[in-house]
This record gives sequence, structure tokens and C-alpha cells, in this order.
Amino acid sequence: MTIAITGLSHHTSPLALRERMALPVERIPAMLQDFNARFGADSGCFILATCNRLEVYVHARQNTEAIHREITAFLGKATRLEESEFSDFLYHYSNEAAVKHLFSVAASLDSMVVGENEIMGQIQRAHDLASEAKTLNRQLSMLIQRSLKCGKRVRTETAMGKGKVSVASVAVDLAEAKLKQLTGKTALIVGSGQVSELALKSLVERGVERVLVLNRTLAHAEELASRYQGEALILQALPCHLHRADIVISSTGASDIILRAVDFQRAIEKRGRAPMFVIDIAVPRDIEKEAGRIDNVYCYDMDDLEGVAERNLRKRQDEIPACLEIVDKESLSFLQWQRRLSSDPLIKSLTQSFNAIREKELARTLSELPGLSEKEREKLEQFSKRITNTMLRMPLRAIKEFSQMPEHELLVEHIQTVFGWGDAKVE
Repeated sequence: MTIAITGLSHHTSPLALRERMALPVERIPAMLQDFNARFGADSGCFILATCNRLEVYVHARQNTEAIHREITAFLGKATRLEESEFSDFLYHYSNEAAVKHLFSVAASLDSMVVGENEIMGQIQRAHDLASEAKTLNRQLSMLIQRSLKCGKRVRTETAMGKGKVSVASVAVDLAEAKLKQLTGKTALIVGSGQVSELALKSLVERGVERVLVLNRTLAHAEELASRYQGEALILQALPCHLHRADIVISSTGASDIILRAVDFQRAIEKRGRAPMFVIDIAVPRDIEKEAGRIDNVYCYDMDDLEGVAERNLRKRQDEIPACLEIVDKESLSFLQWQRRLSSDPLIKSLTQSFNAIREKELARTLSELPGLSEKEREKLEQFSKRITNTMLRMPLRAIKEFSQMPEHELLVEHIQTVFGWGDAKVE
């Protein structure tokens, strides 16, 4: 069977395309169920969808090219885009390369902000959504678990995650660089999720004096604001309070614009044209692009954070070899587990077949020796088991050794043919 991935990320595609291909979280389980039905009962799939990447993972019996074609067609249907609009931005990996890619993603080596921690939670969410949809088979479930283990090792055994870097902290770095200092400023945070909290925490630590937190659910805004002595407001009130903010950081899961250029025009007039610094770290974007054309409104989005992220990468460059070593070791460990798993059906078939022959011949022999005592019958049975186990020892050892070779599936198929067990499927 094949593990294959097709996807795109900030490395390969512009923000405008990633916006158009963003998938609403609430729709993903149903999408997975529909998609997985194409591959058969023992297949599995999951979707890793973040601000900066959209990746579909599949484990199925089809060949690699067929799976990649199915994923591409699925992405077109799910996003209502023609394949010609996005296919040139896709990357495709299979088997060892697919495993190593996910482990590198979990290690945050493929992130826009190298060393960030949010990706671990995003991979766990991908697992939870696929579990809800019942599209995780044994191998993909283990793949995700091992990727999270890899990510944890990178963060605990290297200094890659030192300083708790994140997209949110990079956004605040950008704000501080542009404004020179944040002391005494007022910040407005739109959204109350993990990214919003990280941004709020970073702003307060750097001297922001007043914070406003807005969310569609007031209780969620109140919960976050209370931890930082901030003011909570319902999202609908945003245009009425926008003028109070020196800094605006927006990170919601909205599928449409929530702040338009006209909102900023009114806000900047109410402020007496005092400058506003605005960072939109949502995908799709929360803030209308035209807002940046208004005098004294300085707008930045995810693409603008890449320069700051590059500086962050340079600080962590020395840690990358140690991280890659962990990724290589954890990838190899998973592949070895996967290959051992592929030999289990054959080992089971071989053992069952030999024992069936042993039991049949033992029964015939015992029927021809009716005068044996119970103790003698038991000794004869133990003797037959020793012979069978001795005969099996070398073949089973060889199968286990073959399972660690790159061409293990072909070797297992040959062994199946030799012994006549074509129905012992390779998992």
C-alpha cells in the first residue's frame, strides 16, 4: 500500500491562492468521508489545513500517480476551482518522502516561522477531524502519532523552539520594529483563539498599556481579556471601537472580510489621523486589502511577515542539522514499523498453514496407534510442535529481515507465491 501526500504551502503558492483554497473546519469531516470512499475499505486519509498550508494525506492500495490524481481532483471539487488554477503550485510526495515531509512539518522545519509551536496543535486537530470522520486507518494514525513524537523531540532536545516563537510573536516583532516601541500603546485583538492569545501575551510583555479583545462570542472574548486585564467586546461592535487602537491584530476563522477600507477611513478620521498599525494573520484575510491605501493606515498580512520570519530562521540556523537528524531517525523508525507490519499477515498465514498440516498428520498418526497412553499421546504432540517450530524458525526470521528492505512488498509477494498464499494481503 502507498502513503501519498499532495498539497501546497507558503513555499509554493501566493497568499491569494491559499485564501481561495481555505477549507472551513466544520466541513472537513464530511469531505473526508466522501473522499475516502474512493479508495476502499482498508484505506485512510486526513487533511492538514493551516494558515500557510493545505495538505491531503492518503494511505491506499492504488499506485502513487493514481492517488495524486484523485487528491488533485478532490481539491478542485472542495475549493470549486479549476485544476489549472492551482495544479502548478502543488507538491507531491509518496512513501518515505511523504513520511519525512510530515515529520519535518511537525518539527516546524517547514513552517514560515521556523521553531513555532502551533503546528503541533494543528496536526493534532487534523487527527481529531479524521477520527471524527472515521477515516484514519492504523498506519495513518501511527504516522500522526510518530510525527508528534518527532516534533516534541525537536523542541525538547534542541534549541529550535527557544523563545517560544510563533506567527503571532513575529507579528508583534514587526509591530515593534515599525513603531520603535509599544509602551503606552492600545492594541485591539480580533479573535480569541490560540494565535490571538499568543499575540496578546507578547504585546503585554512588551509594554502595551490597553488591550481590547473582540470575538463573535462575547464569553470567549471575556475569558481571554480577563487574563490580561483587557476589555472584552462583541465582534459586531468592532467598527465602533476601531479608532481606539494604535495596533490591530486580526486572526479569526471567518470566511469573509470583517473589516473594510471604509471602516478604517472612519476610524482614522476619529483618531485625528493618528497612525494605525494593522496586521492581518488570518487566511482567508480578515481585512480588505484596500485598507492599506488609506493615509496613516499601515497594513501587513502573512506575506509581509516572511521577511521577519527569515531573520528568525537565521537565528536558528545552527540548530537545523540536529533537528534533521531527529527527523531522519524518527522517519526511519516509522518505516521500520510499517515494514514489520506488512509481514504480519504472511507470518500468520505461514504459521497457521504449518500447524494445520502438523495437526492433520498428528491426528492420522494417533488414529493408527490406538494403544498409546495419554502421556505418550502428549509426548508425540509436543514432538510434532518442536519439529514444526524448528522448521518455521528460519523462514520467519528471513521474512522479518526482508520486511526491512526497501523492496519488502515485492519480496513478500514472491514468498506468498512460493508457499501458495496469494490471499495473505500486504498491509
